[in-house]
Amino acid sequence: MIVVLTTNRAERVAPGAVLVADDGREFEVVRSSVHGTRHIVTFKGVNGIDAATALRGTHLFAPPLEDPDALWVHELIGSVVEDDQGRLLGTVEGVQANPASDLLVLAGGALIPLRFVVRSEPGTRVVVDIPDGLLDLG
Repeated sequence: MIVVLTTNRAERVAPGAVLVADDGREFEVVRSSVHGTRHIVTFKGVNGIDAATALRGTHLFAPPLEDPDALWVHELIGSVVEDDQGRLLGTVEGVQANPASDLLVLAGGALIPLRFVVRSEPGTRVVVDIPDGLLDLG
């Protein structure tokens, strides 16, 4: 079946990985290969086109990684953003994919590369160390 990842962690669909559906069903990855921007994944016990088609639209989730530096999109949205001097820069409205570095999208349209995040308090506050001139702080 075709899987679209919403993470840059391709190991989430590596053989042996387990993904969980909203209803609690678990799916173990048997085989996976990149196909453009998506992955073709074979799950244990999902045999044939009819079984794969029955899963169309199913959202699958991976258990949290043990990575203390990981930033989760759902924890960034709604957070206030401050620079390392304590100046309020805005509120995160979204995260935009970008090949060089994903971008925090602030209310009003300002963009800040995630590479400048130095601290995050999930769901509350993000602190960034941005270069002078990145934002018009006038």
